[in-house]
Amino acid sequence: MKTVLFDLDGTLLHMDIDEFVKAYFKLLGKTFGQKGYDVERVMKGLGAGLEAMIKNNGSATNEEVFWHVFTQYSNYQLADVEEDFLSFYTHEFENCASLAAKNTLADAMVKKCKALGYQVILATNPLFPRIATQQRIRWAGCDPEDFEWITTYENSSFSKPNPAYFKEIMDRFQLQAEDCIMIGNDLDEDGVIETLGVPCYLTTDCLINKHGKEIKVKWQGSFEELYNQIN
Repeated sequence: MKTVLFDLDGTLLHMDIDEFVKAYFKLLGKTFGQKGYDVERVMKGLGAGLEAMIKNNGSATNEEVFWHVFTQYSNYQLADVEEDFLSFYTHEFENCASLAAKNTLADAMVKKCKALGYQVILATNPLFPRIATQQRIRWAGCDPEDFEWITTYENSSFSKPNPAYFKEIMDRFQLQAEDCIMIGNDLDEDGVIETLGVPCYLTTDCLINKHGKEIKVKWQGSFEELYNQIN
């Protein structure tokens, strides 16, 4: 093994993802409403854009797919909203940090993996721009510079739970299945990597098993147990 892939939300950064998404949408709607936008149009575009990124088949980056669909559904052009989206992620988005709980071992785990000589990649679902992803990394108490690669909507053409999302990372770094391990908390989104032959350690601290499936991943346990085991 030479590469460790980490999920972010629910793994390195402890949170209830449903509560986070609700608060994120509410805050974004409030912020854009205060700027004079038609909130219903903005939220319609945002929802459609997110769905399009999840379904992206690799024909374009998630960023390109998002804005193409957003403009169709919201009837706002990119030039109309881009600066205000950037401002939101730079300023107001920080208010969502209170919905996350710092995983006290997150930074230590990443640094331990690096000290052991492993390549460390942040394999977070690439539905956010780089600036918002880097903010969430810092909420976890980690340093974005510690990751060899961070998936964001700018550099990814697939999303979880599509196995092609992980295949895109593996192809980029010329990785074979036996070179990698995935560490995540979502059975569907992270466990799907095992269809590529890559073992998954499913962390149980913020476990997500939306469909109540039997858990058949290679390993499961708490983040602390993993920290003590990895070598």
